[in-house]
Amino acid sequence: MIISQGVQKLIEKYDSWRKQFEFREEEEVISVDEVAARVASFYEKLREIVDWRGEHLLRKTAIERILKRRLAIQKVREDFAENFLAELVRGGHFPNNRISFDQVDEIQAIIQKYVFVAERFWERQQRNGKDSTDWLFSIAAVEIEETLSLPRREHALIELMTEDLENRTQLIARKQETERPLAEGEKKLQIYVAVQRALFKLDAVTIAYHILEKFYPDWKTPTEETLAYVGDHLEVLRQNIQKILAHPYRERFYQLAEKYDTPYLILHDILSDDSARFPELADNPPAFEEAIRHSYNGRHARLKRRIGRAALYSVLSVFITKVLIAFLIEIPVERYLQAGVNYLAIALSIAVPSFLMLGLVVTAQTSSQRNFERVMMEVIKIIQPRQRMEPYKIFPPRRKTGLVASIVYGFYLLSFLISFGVLIWGLQELQFSPFSIAIFLMFLSLVLFAGTKIRQQARELMVEPAREGFLYNLFDIFSLPMIQVGRWLSGQLVRYNVFLLALNFLIEVPFQMFVEFLEQWRGLLKEKKEEIH
Repeated sequence: MIISQGVQKLIEKYDSWRKQFEFREEEEVISVDEVAARVASFYEKLREIVDWRGEHLLRKTAIERILKRRLAIQKVREDFAENFLAELVRGGHFPNNRISFDQVDEIQAIIQKYVFVAERFWERQQRNGKDSTDWLFSIAAVEIEETLSLPRREHALIELMTEDLENRTQLIARKQETERPLAEGEKKLQIYVAVQRALFKLDAVTIAYHILEKFYPDWKTPTEETLAYVGDHLEVLRQNIQKILAHPYRERFYQLAEKYDTPYLILHDILSDDSARFPELADNPPAFEEAIRHSYNGRHARLKRRIGRAALYSVLSVFITKVLIAFLIEIPVERYLQAGVNYLAIALSIAVPSFLMLGLVVTAQTSSQRNFERVMMEVIKIIQPRQRMEPYKIFPPRRKTGLVASIVYGFYLLSFLISFGVLIWGLQELQFSPFSIAIFLMFLSLVLFAGTKIRQQARELMVEPAREGFLYNLFDIFSLPMIQVGRWLSGQLVRYNVFLLALNFLIEVPFQMFVEFLEQWRGLLKEKKEEIH
């Protein structure tokens, strides 16, 4: 089988990826006490449940949280990176005895780079710029993770899929449209963003870091002039990147990338197993088909487990928060306003969202035989250049104007009023107080939003279009307003979560001090024992 040049380059990059894991035993590494690590790891597992943001983001989220906490309470001294990385290792985010002190020096330089930019920004900032510096250190967390994990395979696959979509995507202008057509540079950048979202579910901050690297190719080893320029224009830079991420075409390109990402992920699995034998495997159709099937089935099994864990952690996160609100706020308020507590209301506000989440996850479609056959055909198209001719057409978003648009928006508003109106009426019939109704609707909206996201994740392998039944479509019409409310609430909770803020500084800081003390104390005991002859 003739293999395309793009795939041949990908094979070479996967071959070089394997060499990066050669580990020299004589290297000095970060080593943490196993007992202290078990204590810290247990806390991190609990923290993951409370602050669940997706399995693929756990490590990056922890790096960001720990980095910002340490920067808030101490200056960046020469041992900052060592202590910071030791905490990450204790928490189980990186393996023990694997991070070398050469890597510690790299991370120290990265942190100092971002601190320099932040200080430069504050020197020239006349108004509040907390959002910009908070964003900057979120970017720093991404660079730290990628420096330690070296995702070269992932970057190579992103480049291949981006190049393929650039060559195959056609922008189709609508008749009587007066808007400026999308420039070629904009198209390439939007495809690059969409591919990252689709292939590896990268979040906005991670993609922002990759865009920053494109803006400043020397960002890994920048000159002082580059750092000064970024510091002077940090707010403008942040706004420009946010505009790219919020582009009107973003969802069109994402839907295209999401539809065709599975064949690239299958290719990723096959090359990761043995990239050197790939040309030989591609020349053997039965063996190649079996390799595709093996990868597809493995991804399907992992997807089902991941969806189950996501549902569990999402429900636990909402459940724990709901119970805390019930005991700390809801019950005291009910006693004050109503001279009594409606325990049925509290029980329903906990049980209904949980069962709703279960129903949304159980009924999600994850695969089909027809879908597998489509995936296999698309994998072959990627490998064989002569079969990669069919263009993908992207139409600009429709501008909603006129009478029809008014009717559509009116119907949406009506569904909004019906959804919340019927629920409020039903809850009043069950003797819910106004405060309990507000709490119930808030958590129901959050769970609907989380459940919908999980259902979308469940379609990760699907190339075939979704086929939902009549009842689900009817449910979709009246649940969409609540999903939108849940989406807004979710963003506000992430931004203004007082509970997590208290957890970070009132519990986590003293807890980490205790863990570090425990490790040093056990180290001292070990030294004293070694002195006994």
